[in-house]
Amino acid sequence: MNRPIRRVAFVAMLMFAMLFANGTYMVLFRQASLDAQPQNRRVRDAEFAQNRGAILAAGKTEIATTTRVEDGFDFLREYPDAKLYAPVTGFYSYDHGRSGLENSYNTQLAGTDAALFVRRLVDLLTDRTPQGATVETTILPAAQRAAAQGLGGNKGAVVALDPQTGAVLALVTSPSYDPNEIASHDIEAADKAYQRLAKNPSRPMANRAAREIYPPGSTFKLVTAAAALADGKTAKSKVASPPRLRLPNTNTHLGNALNCGGKTTTIEHALEVSCNTAFANLGIELGQDKLRSQAQKFGFDQRHLSDLSGVASRFPDNLDPAQTALSAIGQFDVAASPLQMAMVTAAIANDGVLMDPYLVGQVRAPDLKSIQSHRPKQLSQAMTPNNARMLKQMMVNVVENGTGRRGAIPGVEVGGKTGTAQSDLKRKPFAWYTSFASGDEPRVAVAVVVEDADIPRQEIAGSRVAAPIARSVMQAVLEQ
Repeated sequence: MNRPIRRVAFVAMLMFAMLFANGTYMVLFRQASLDAQPQNRRVRDAEFAQNRGAILAAGKTEIATTTRVEDGFDFLREYPDAKLYAPVTGFYSYDHGRSGLENSYNTQLAGTDAALFVRRLVDLLTDRTPQGATVETTILPAAQRAAAQGLGGNKGAVVALDPQTGAVLALVTSPSYDPNEIASHDIEAADKAYQRLAKNPSRPMANRAAREIYPPGSTFKLVTAAAALADGKTAKSKVASPPRLRLPNTNTHLGNALNCGGKTTTIEHALEVSCNTAFANLGIELGQDKLRSQAQKFGFDQRHLSDLSGVASRFPDNLDPAQTALSAIGQFDVAASPLQMAMVTAAIANDGVLMDPYLVGQVRAPDLKSIQSHRPKQLSQAMTPNNARMLKQMMVNVVENGTGRRGAIPGVEVGGKTGTAQSDLKRKPFAWYTSFASGDEPRVAVAVVVEDADIPRQEIAGSRVAAPIARSVMQAVLEQ
């Protein structure tokens, strides 16, 4: 072979080697990114035509299912009781991706998770249509319905937790939406439905339970009370409770919605009547660092419920004494999700132990074999058991003798705390209520927020508006 031919052969071999190397690199390292390209309709079409696994509530109630259809996609995603469970399931869309559990458990539902590799291989060899895994949530349908019915047409959210495990028993936001419209195989109609929902000023696709934070108002006094007990005070400790309190270094005066019972009162009584000036004075005495530390023990400044991309509640930094006083009563820049306030109450009811909230208890392969199981996990010891029991009794007194009477359940030990919070003087206040119900052991902790409570500002909005909702949810759980 002469020299020119050898050179051409060498260049050809080199080009083939480079082509082979590039193909290997793309298969091994670029497949995921290429599959994710919006222009890659082949992959998107194949994914949208998958036989996705079901999402279940407790008791095997189907809240997301897949039905075989006679069109180009073969399988249609459907949501029974769509609006009721939309904050949990999220949506599954051709053009707009996924949200909620449809997103966080996508590989399991689609059947592409590594844990299902053997199943996929068997399906391939037997020419059987692949099927996704089933995701079993901890939601109790009766509690979910009670929360939704309680909210009615009001904007707001409800979260119910099992204090001993952290399991989410109910998670409802209002207004909600119908994910069936977005999952439609009529791609143009589905896109119009999504755009309409996205532009709706009421934000029906917003997850107000886990992804929105609000000023918690007087429900935050539970955190301040816990910090005071950790500092050595007791339920009977006295604190100054003037009718009006001039905030330090300002000309601003803080008042009370109710009579606090004199110029001094006990912490116990201050919680019963939700005395602003008493808790503001407690906050000034404790200081921002002790308040912040206690809030963080309850889970503030951390993200929770990653399945729904939960956001962190916050306790502000660098406070002056006036800001500390306002923060102690859940105002200024303190902000909490309903999930967070349910966690605070759950920890108090559970002897101070804060459990990590979770929404999915089990994932099962199509043959019902468990491929993923959740084990309850402790996040922190937010309070000592003795202090938690003391604060728990203080919350029971709020329901029996104070502002939380509308949350009482005959024959059941119930503790609660009302809250009324204002973020803007031009809008109506937020109504809060957080509570627990116990038998021999703590059974349920609930937090309710109702936006723009339609009552006079001077009234305890949480008592009138939010407490009855919490009561109905607790009753639904207790009846299970």
